[in-house]
Parts: sequence; C-alpha cells; structure tokens
Amino acid sequence: MKPSQMQERLEAAYPGAQIQVTDLTGTEDHYQVVVVHPVFKGLSRIEQHQHVMKVFADELRTGEVHALTIKTATPQN
Repeated sequence: MKPSQMQERLEAAYPGAQIQVTDLTGTEDHYQVVVVHPVFKGLSRIEQHQHVMKVFADELRTGEVHALTIKTATPQN
C-alpha cells in the first residue's frame, strides 16, 4: 500500500483530521500514522488505536501492511 493510499483512506475515515503518514522502511509495508481528530475524545489509547486499525483491517490481515505504529490525539482547544 502506498503512502498516498494510506493518507486517502485516513482522510476518508477521519474528515478534517490532522494526518501524517510515514513509510518507516521504504518498503511500503511498515508505517507510522499520526491522526488528530475529535472522535478519539473519551476513548482509551487502546480503543483509539483499534479505531485506526479497523481502517486497515484487510491490509493488516493479508500482510500488505506488515507493521503499523499508531499515534492518536484529540485537537487542543
């Protein structure tokens, strides 16, 4: 999966979010994503990460995305 595809998928799942996608190894299967969106308010860190993992469930299951480091936050007012 290309970084641009990851970015598009996250933008569709979290409209208006601040999103950063980093290909950690250059092999397009080890990524770090940062997502800042109000939907995470009141969720535990595990719940926030599960929320993001659902966006890439198929790719994680097949190994197309082998590793996914997730950082989540809510916007600061």
